Amino acid sequence: MIKYLQIKKELNSKKDLLECAKQFGVVGDTTRLKICYLLCHYPEVSVGEMAEILDTSISVVSHSVKKLLELQLVKRRKESQTVYYALIRNDFTKTLKDFIYE
Repeated sequence: MIKYLQIKKELNSKKDLLECAKQFGVVGDTTRLKICYLLCHYPEVSVGEMAEILDTSISVVSHSVKKLLELQLVKRRKESQTVYYALIRNDFTKTLKDFIYE
């Protein structure tokens, strides 16, 4: 017989599950998902380039990228006055890439 209380406790204490839920929540937003899609196809992209490609404002892209940075889905590299963003390689972004390329 399944020990429901034990499984419930384990599910609530699993940091990996909680982190994954947060990450899926972040990419559940259309703009952030589009940014991830873009970064799956191009290794580095600036906020200005993202805004142009996504046909949205720089402030919308900046806000979205900030959320992706907070959950360590993207990383940044500054070159002179321009900041470039790239996907971080981890299990979540690998799964995202696999899903996008199917």
